[in-house]
Order: sequence, then structure tokens, then C-alpha cells
Amino acid sequence: MNRYRLARVYTLEGEAPIDRVLQFLHDEEKVNNVMLIRAIAGYGDSGRLHTTSLLSLSLQLPLIIEFFAEEEQVREVIVKLRQKFDLRHIVSWPVEVDNPDGPA
Repeated sequence: MNRYRLARVYTLEGEAPIDRVLQFLHDEEKVNNVMLIRAIAGYGDSGRLHTTSLLSLSLQLPLIIEFFAEEEQVREVIVKLRQKFDLRHIVSWPVEVDNPDGPA
């Protein structure tokens, strides 16, 4: 049985080169299960709220890049993401993949 891991990268619009990160995951690391999620509101360490409110002067909305793969691949990719793109807010945890047709 293969061990899988899910990773989430938390960032903001304009903070990380999203297109380059997605291209890196797809082309260089061959990660197949990737999703980009755009939040409507959120805050991080600073406590500053990022939202779509009309009162907000910037559209710097929270983004989540989420992916899963075999555990060792995810661990290696996380190290590379931190080095190559200076992404700091990455979390991961083990997951079960329910796929009756074989590996994800």
C-alpha cells in the first residue's frame, strides 16, 4: 500500500509567482493532483484581514495551492518549493487515497 501525503501552500495573490509554481509542479515534479483555491477572505501571522470588501484598497486575496502524491515525493517537493520560490507557509499531513482503480 502506498503512503500518500497532502500539502497546502498558503500565500496571497501577487506574493508568489503562481503560474511558475504550477508549471514547476506540473512540468518538473510531475505532480498530477494539484488545485489552486482562491479564498474570499483570510488573515495570517500579521492579523491583517485580506478580503473582497469594497472598502479594501487591494485585491490581495488568500490563495491555497493544494496537492497530493506519494509521501516521499510530497516531502521532496515541499523542500524545493521553499528553496525555489521562498514559500514559507506550507503544511502537510498523511492521507488515504480512496481510488478503486489503482494509484492516483
